[in-house]
Amino acid sequence: MHIKEKIGMDLGGLLGYGPVNIAVLGDSVTHGCVGPGEYDYESVYWNRLRKKLLSLSCDMPVNVIQAAVNGSTAAMALPRLERDVLCHHPDLVTVCYGLNDVGGTLEDYLGALERIFSACAGAGADVIFMTPNMLNTYVAEDTLPELKKYAAVTAGYQTGGRMDLYMERACELARRSGAAVCDCYAEWKKMSEREDVTMLLANRINHPVREMHELFAQSLFDVAMTL
Repeated sequence: MHIKEKIGMDLGGLLGYGPVNIAVLGDSVTHGCVGPGEYDYESVYWNRLRKKLLSLSCDMPVNVIQAAVNGSTAAMALPRLERDVLCHHPDLVTVCYGLNDVGGTLEDYLGALERIFSACAGAGADVIFMTPNMLNTYVAEDTLPELKKYAAVTAGYQTGGRMDLYMERACELARRSGAAVCDCYAEWKKMSEREDVTMLLANRINHPVREMHELFAQSLFDVAMTL
């Protein structure tokens, strides 16, 4: 059952079909990481999404299964997909990978995403592939000294077109697989034409500032309401 149908049910619907269950798969951004060693589960996008859905109905609880792991890739999600996601019988699974995957091969990234999309859809869940934010475009002066070497690598991924390629191909795969696409990366690209998006990253590499999680949440909400 789609979320937009389930969220409108009354108490009888809750007793018959259970609450809305959303599972979120992803890396450190979905995990809730902001600055180094700093997590904010109140501002993270999936909690914002949960609140938006709850505002539509006072009768239908919305549960979020947080299945993201800091530093992980799509391939790393595969061995734990059944345990951490599918066993909870989610109505919707959101998948957001790419920030770490861009350091590996495109084939591994796409192959893992395809298996995730297939497994979740096969279990009866709606699937939304959400593209992540952009990486930094340069090494900012206030980047932590121990992170500057890595920041130079990620800036190269972004400005050299590697991140663009990975996101383009992942969106193509998602659409072919029947997953909905929530293209937040495209929105970040538009923003980059008028402002310094590196300053929108709390760690100046890949973790959006708290306020930018609203873009993810609203975009996911809009897509979820079309399923």
